[in-house]
Amino acid sequence: MNLDVNTLFLVTIYVEAILGLLLLFAWVQNTAITAVAWWGFAHLLRAASVTLFGLYGAVSDLISIDLANAMLFTAFAFTWTGARVFDHHRPQPILLFGGAALWLIASRVPGFAESFSVRVLLSSGIITAYTWATAYEFWRGRSEPLVSRWPAIFMLFAHGALYLLRTPFGAMLPWLPTNNQVFESVWLTVLSFEALLFTISIAFILLAMAKERTEYRHKTAALIDPLTGIANRRAFLQDGHAQLKRQAANPRPTAVMLLDLDNFKSINDRFGHAIGDRVLEIFADVASGCVRRIDLFGRLGGEEFAALLRDTPRERALIVAEQIRACFAEATRDVDGRPVVATVSIGIVISHDAVLDLSALLAQADHALYRAKDGGRNRIEVASLELILDRARRGAADLIAAVGSKSSAANSAEQSAA
Repeated sequence: MNLDVNTLFLVTIYVEAILGLLLLFAWVQNTAITAVAWWGFAHLLRAASVTLFGLYGAVSDLISIDLANAMLFTAFAFTWTGARVFDHHRPQPILLFGGAALWLIASRVPGFAESFSVRVLLSSGIITAYTWATAYEFWRGRSEPLVSRWPAIFMLFAHGALYLLRTPFGAMLPWLPTNNQVFESVWLTVLSFEALLFTISIAFILLAMAKERTEYRHKTAALIDPLTGIANRRAFLQDGHAQLKRQAANPRPTAVMLLDLDNFKSINDRFGHAIGDRVLEIFADVASGCVRRIDLFGRLGGEEFAALLRDTPRERALIVAEQIRACFAEATRDVDGRPVVATVSIGIVISHDAVLDLSALLAQADHALYRAKDGGRNRIEVASLELILDRARRGAADLIAAVGSKSSAANSAEQSAA
């Protein structure tokens, strides 16, 4: 069987329609990713435009050329809009139908219909513009770690480049000796075959990208604190253990901080839980801005946070802690019109070797935090042997006092019974 243009057109119609329905079916299964619906309708529009192209000669040029091209450009615009929506940007209605409008207006210009090369140049330019714009949308959203983005960017750029070279290549390639040269050119056969392969590939890549995002969000949702957007307890402990393990071969000074908001319950009682949540968000933003990207920072629960600072000696840790303490107090002077003025107490431990694991370091930082709270709050304390022994003595004294109190109560009860 010869792979002629008519056969390619027929196959393309079926493939575009099937892919469009497949994407729409996938969107129905997960309507949260509306970009998939845009991409599905883009394929259906392309199927309709190719159908109209196939009617060339049987219907007027207004339908088989002008309207068909307008629908084709809109299909590529739908793909571009889907890419914008995928990365949380708004659709742009003017640009969405701009290519189709430009073509229909140009078609009314005297002499435009008679100039085949000008029509090819304009149509190729519009398709290339939308295709490269789609690649750019995926490129600027590359901070989201989706592997499927990269083959999509490459294929879209290559497809647009091929269309852009359509006019100069078409002039160099031979034309088959037929009456209908437009549809029997070697170049049109090449373009049709490439477009068919492209539409199949890009549909499955876009579908894989949507699936990858869903899986990525499900994975990160279990590791992100929903209120503050930072790492939760599980993520912090998991990443912290892994980081300390990597440093075991080449130990460097590491600072571990425990940060606890002072009198947080009274903030909720005085201003309401909405303000309390806002204070937590402010603290997360302030502290995240004070630590480096290579450091770990997370919320352990309630109003308690933790940080792990790599390659950080005592002096540097104290500077960071003081910056957090001072900036947080300043940032909460006015919270949504309320004079909250919240403060934070910080306990720090510095590790110079790989002997202690993260749990042990957090326990030592907790000793320092206890001392900061006991010393009046809104303070920074660094864990030391003296601090740990002092807390142990306090704990022992409290235990002895509690036992003595129970013994006194028991003796009083026995005397009353006698």
